[in-house]
Amino acid sequence: MADGLREADCRLRPIEAGDRERILGWRNQDRVRAAMYTDHVISEDEHGRWFARALEAADDAYLIFEHQGRPMGFVSITRVNRENDRAEWAFYLGETEAPRGMGGAMEMLALDHAFEAVGVSKLCCEVLGFNAGVVRMHRRFGFVEEGLLKRHFRRGEDWHDVVLLARFSEGWAGDRAALRPQVFAGDGA
Repeated sequence: MADGLREADCRLRPIEAGDRERILGWRNQDRVRAAMYTDHVISEDEHGRWFARALEAADDAYLIFEHQGRPMGFVSITRVNRENDRAEWAFYLGETEAPRGMGGAMEMLALDHAFEAVGVSKLCCEVLGFNAGVVRMHRRFGFVEEGLLKRHFRRGEDWHDVVLLARFSEGWAGDRAALRPQVFAGDGA
């Protein structure tokens, strides 16, 4: 169980205009960039174009994860495909001084959002192979490995594998109930 982390203190909310600089600052941190396909420092102009599209996105969800009202991280649910009932997701913790357990809380709320608010039955993600901790966390939440793309991504002179993972909505309610006490303190929320 996370040390005192209460579900009632955690929420996802849509991004808003005032989040623009915060998201850019988070995204340009070395530790965040290292886990992304795009690892260059993002300029104000590049971010401004992306942010404007994100604010206008109809089907995609760009969300801020908050703990006790304080923005802590970012979640995106994108490439929503209604015909095939699936979407892709990504997330990162932006604040370095985040309480223990924030990643699990973000993942749980993201799965809730994808399966309930967005309404897809399959949520997919890609993780760079060297990011084994994130792969383990996704598996803990019921993601299954659907493939491994060998030497699929090049950064400089180095090639990296990409792990393809997916979680289905079927069984999420039961899995969520079992995971909840591991993620949140017993606050009954």
